[in-house]
Amino acid sequence: MSDKIILVAGGAGQVARAMADLPVPAGIRIVTRGRPQLDLLEPRSIESAFEDLKPHLVVNAAAYTAVDQAESEEAAAFALNAKAAGELAATAARSGVPMIHISTDYVFDGTNAESYVESDPVAPLGVYGRSKLAGEEAVAAANPDHVILRTAWVYSPVGKNFIKTMLRVGSARDELGVVHDQRGNPTSAADIAAGILEIATQVLSGKTPVKPGVYHMTAQGEASWAEFAEHIFQCSAKAGGPVADVKRITSAEYPTPVARPANSRLNCTKIAEAYGVVLPHWQGSTQACVEQLVKTGEWNS
Repeated sequence: MSDKIILVAGGAGQVARAMADLPVPAGIRIVTRGRPQLDLLEPRSIESAFEDLKPHLVVNAAAYTAVDQAESEEAAAFALNAKAAGELAATAARSGVPMIHISTDYVFDGTNAESYVESDPVAPLGVYGRSKLAGEEAVAAANPDHVILRTAWVYSPVGKNFIKTMLRVGSARDELGVVHDQRGNPTSAADIAAGILEIATQVLSGKTPVKPGVYHMTAQGEASWAEFAEHIFQCSAKAGGPVADVKRITSAEYPTPVARPANSRLNCTKIAEAYGVVLPHWQGSTQACVEQLVKTGEWNS
């Protein structure tokens, strides 16, 4: 019997690259595709990928993620995050293929006192959040067999992310000002990838049917950006990497083109109940990422 293929769109992104590195169960094969082989802005490219690979499940890990830049590139953000997501979902639906789609905490405005549950009202603060929310809606409308995963504060040893920025800037400065009045769940791309694979394996094996809907999937535990930075430098110090003192500042002291949610914490009870998926605590996964970056020196790349 041939392997069941999981097609992952967004080949250069943190989650897609983490999925490519996963050990997979027997009978499962992960194939990642990015531009130019799979260009989500070109419907024919999507169709060709399905004709070529004949996937059994598709994961959309492609996104326009430049939060501030999106304010001046609204069309580009919506093209990839909304329209293209819908096209991919529709193509999958025509092939009878379920889709797992990655979304974000930015669909919320951050005013909740508690961690957000999936049914809480959405109110994105900027173009990026609005485009990702539109993507959720497009995927749900186009493919009845969908699992939408909202995650947050994603990092990995590759790409652009907070850990690499802290190590790079910290290597050149003794002290860094880092925002302390925004809280969330720092989440490893490797842990997200493992969670996606667990859901996909259950669905493809027939153990668990697709349970359509929106789910939150982040690491256990929470932190402010400043607390996240402090832990990064503690881990780096132990590994012999860059170290800097963290000065806790307010969002007002570090203005950005678009406001970030003050509360990005996501409640992940629903996905634990539906699929038994519980990601590890953020501190251990952060330590593993920092140790790898210090060892390879790729924090400066």
